[in-house]
Amino acid sequence: MDRMSMIGLFLIGLILIGSSIFFAPTEEEMAALKKQQDSIALIEKEVAAKATAQLKAATMAADSNLATPAFPDSLNADSLNALLLSDKLGVFSAAGQGKEEIVSIENEVLKVNLTTKGGRIKSVELKQYKNFEGKPVRLFESDSTRFGLNFFAQNRIISTNDLYFKASGKGVSVVAKDSSTFTMRLEAGAPDRYLEYEYALSGDKYVLGFKVNFVGLNSIIASNTGYVELNWVEELMKQEKDMTAERTNSTMYYMFADEDKEVDHLSETSDESEEIKTKVKWVAMKQQFFTQVLIADKDFDKPTRIETIAGVEEDPFVKRMKASFTLPYNHGQRESFAMHFYIGPNHYQYLKKTGDNLEKQIPLGWGIFGWVNRFIVIPIFNFLNSFNWNYGIIILILTIAIKVMLLPLTFKAYLSQAKMKVLKPEIDEIQGKFKEEPMKLQQEMMGLYRKAGVSPLGGCLPMLLQLPILIAMFRFFPQSIELRQESLLWAKDLSTYDSILDLPFYIWGYGDHVSLFTLLMTISTILITMVNSSSAMTNPQMKWMMYLMPIVFLGVFNNYSAGLSYYYFLANVISIGQQFLFKSFVDDDEIHRKIQENKKRPAGQTKSKFQQRLEKMAKEKGYKMPK
Repeated sequence: MDRMSMIGLFLIGLILIGSSIFFAPTEEEMAALKKQQDSIALIEKEVAAKATAQLKAATMAADSNLATPAFPDSLNADSLNALLLSDKLGVFSAAGQGKEEIVSIENEVLKVNLTTKGGRIKSVELKQYKNFEGKPVRLFESDSTRFGLNFFAQNRIISTNDLYFKASGKGVSVVAKDSSTFTMRLEAGAPDRYLEYEYALSGDKYVLGFKVNFVGLNSIIASNTGYVELNWVEELMKQEKDMTAERTNSTMYYMFADEDKEVDHLSETSDESEEIKTKVKWVAMKQQFFTQVLIADKDFDKPTRIETIAGVEEDPFVKRMKASFTLPYNHGQRESFAMHFYIGPNHYQYLKKTGDNLEKQIPLGWGIFGWVNRFIVIPIFNFLNSFNWNYGIIILILTIAIKVMLLPLTFKAYLSQAKMKVLKPEIDEIQGKFKEEPMKLQQEMMGLYRKAGVSPLGGCLPMLLQLPILIAMFRFFPQSIELRQESLLWAKDLSTYDSILDLPFYIWGYGDHVSLFTLLMTISTILITMVNSSSAMTNPQMKWMMYLMPIVFLGVFNNYSAGLSYYYFLANVISIGQQFLFKSFVDDDEIHRKIQENKKRPAGQTKSKFQQRLEKMAKEKGYKMPK
């Protein structure tokens, strides 16, 4: 490029720059231009949204025979929100917004608050029970619970929790044998097309009927859908003084729908989830003394998913529980799935009367321990409770009744101990003579027992036979709602620990308080150990063990039910009295005389079945029995 061309280009550039500066618009002109551009963009957006909405409305009308809704001439915030809801919810768009209203239905024992948002139960109050603060028991309330259906409709996921239902009235109240129903209805674009929750309540029961009705939704719900999902989530509220004990006794139970009607549960001490791949009859969210059970009139389809999540120390709730049910749906013009709730106390008789093995939520112990509670302890306790006596008196009479039942076994154990006491000098002599020869010592001891007609386990076997009752009571008292908030002397609540002194620090293995009934139980256990092990117990290690056990139990029972410690204390006091009573009737000299007579008899006449088995075992091991 020559020199003149470069100069020309430079001059043209100067002219362009100068003209752009000279003809640049003012600030007022720039503002006006921006306003004009924004207006044009808004108009274009409104036109596009209008065209899209009209297209979708036409498509919906073709698919579901709905009339195309009139489109507003001018768009505003409300109409834009309506368009968004229509796009998100389809025929349920009208229920996408509204005002939450609370409606109460109640009977003599329950007050159930229903909310129009989700049509669900918002809270339940048990009228005859108070929590540890003296307030009405509310198992859940407000946002601590979610309960609703999820399903596909018009290629959309519909969740009823977020939609507004229409209540059938202002609430109902029933008494005595009366009953009433109340409905929450979710319309689907037409009066003859809706989803309905139907609640039923009778006058004096902890049972709330619940039915889901699908009416005219067969053209709305996806044709390839064979079920709808029912989700239930709750954060269980604290009701008792001892949060640790309440969490330990709270979990989810369920019953299989097979012929065996087996009841199972998730772990009480750790987080757990499970997918149940067979049909179930019911699922329960159980707390220490109260429970909520959702029961299908028929069965819940498979699968059912359940989960428990324990709260950490600072959480105000006991546990978070989740359940997901499968409800069958067959695309009929009208379909219903009937269920009912049991929302009430873990009272054995109430649950058993309700049916469906609901009483198996109460952990009375496995095997023989559960049988003892069901067929002995609970019937006696309920009979005494019918007299409306103080529970301190009821437990006292219950203890005496059980002790009388066990009296033959207790007396037999005492006689065996008395025989061992009489034989102690001879036992000591044999132990001293053959202390360096363990095999010979064993042979001589067995020979002495055989000749004297004494069984070394004669005192242990009767005590082992009493063990099922002791363990059964260990399970019964902490689970007995009858003892809840019942006072006795210094104990304000027999269902939990009776603190007479709150410590400013925590002692590992003991706690941060002092339970007086537990102290009394421990002292009485040591006393009865002293009485029983005075001279009959020959094993020093066993003797120390017997004294160590009460100290260990002191820490265990310090946080347990005061009613349980009170029962064991009474049982120990009665046992000490029995020992002195037996002693006045049993003559040690007479026992010694009979033992000496037994020694003079031929060996075959003095062998007990136990001794015969013992000798057989000894011979199999190569021991020679002394003659």
